[in-house]
Amino acid sequence: MSLAPVVRDDFSAPFFEALAEGRLLLRYSLSSGEWSEPAARFCSLTQADDLEWREASGRGALVSWTVKPGRPVDDRPAADAVIGVVETEEGPWLTLLLPDADVALLRVGAPVEVAFVQPEGSEHLPVGVLRS
Repeated sequence: MSLAPVVRDDFSAPFFEALAEGRLLLRYSLSSGEWSEPAARFCSLTQADDLEWREASGRGALVSWTVKPGRPVDDRPAADAVIGVVETEEGPWLTLLLPDADVALLRVGAPVEVAFVQPEGSEHLPVGVLRS
């Protein structure tokens, strides 16, 4: 599965700049001490608008997944894509493509580490890698 190109805006610029450097940023509320997903504009717990970008560990655990069948192109088979929901160590859940994941190794709680890819014409994007 190829990833569609993604383009930054003013709000997402710090996130994509960090991804290009091999770092994952999440949103952090100074007043509540709670973490939120990268797209959050308000604290997911208190709705406070005091979120700032903070570096996350890039580690988490697989919560759920789906296997999206590949679509053949010009009678050539296409690989299936594994898409996982990962709970980060900090708490927020991220939906990540798990390229090259062995479906036989998928299980709830499987350790996942964020890696970074840059599709043609796109910003760098996070993907998940299963760890043993």
